[in-house]
Amino acid sequence: MADIVETAVKAGNFNTLIKAAKAAKLIETLKSPDSLTVFAPTDEAFARLPEGTLDSLLQDIPKLKKIVMYHIAFGDVRAEDLEQIEEAETLEGSILAIESTNGVIKVNDASVLKTDILADNGVIHVIDAVLMPAMVAGK
Repeated sequence: MADIVETAVKAGNFNTLIKAAKAAKLIETLKSPDSLTVFAPTDEAFARLPEGTLDSLLQDIPKLKKIVMYHIAFGDVRAEDLEQIEEAETLEGSILAIESTNGVIKVNDASVLKTDILADNGVIHVIDAVLMPAMVAGK
């Protein structure tokens, strides 16, 4: 197997997330031996952000780092765990709301499209939206 970064690159639909993680200097974190769970927005999810959002984030590294870290939770949280828990603590320090109803798992307002893409140091779950921590979203 490969680490989370190699696994995401191989999947082919997380190019924007990897670009953001590189810009935010989080690649080493994602390659660390610590078990992590990444809620990974697809390239299409990033493309749905308002025009100019991604470019402006790539210029604002502290904000970008908070957003990327908000997609990473501590531990190896698999699909069956997501069905049992109601929240997950992120590396950014906030809590993600996890909801499972009739086999559909939501993380905050994003739907989980695919679960349990396994890596040596954790797991990736594919989501259909970019998650924004409250302090970044301005809530």
